[in-house]
Amino acid sequence: PEDQADKLLLASWGLPKAVLEKYHSLGVVQMFEWQAECLMLGQVLEGKNLVYSAPTSAGKTLVAELLMLKRVLETRKKALLILPFVSVAKEKKCYLQ
Repeated sequence: PEDQADKLLLASWGLPKAVLEKYHSLGVVQMFEWQAECLMLGQVLEGKNLVYSAPTSAGKTLVAELLMLKRVLETRKKALLILPFVSVAKEKKCYLQ
């Protein structure tokens, strides 16, 4: 996003309306500052690697999802999302479909 104030809003990251609506229905409208900073580091939006760490339930999965969704939609290639727990995998399967 060009405006720093808008960088926290999911709507500023070029995601399709259907994706934004799904996140909004789950109560996710904006990110934390650190999540937006992760997305703006180097060339991660162009597919470069990103290593980051945060406490449990801090929002790490959202960063991974947004990076994955943007790349899949832009390149029309498949992606593999590896999650640490069956419960998280089931939750993600339900709304990423």
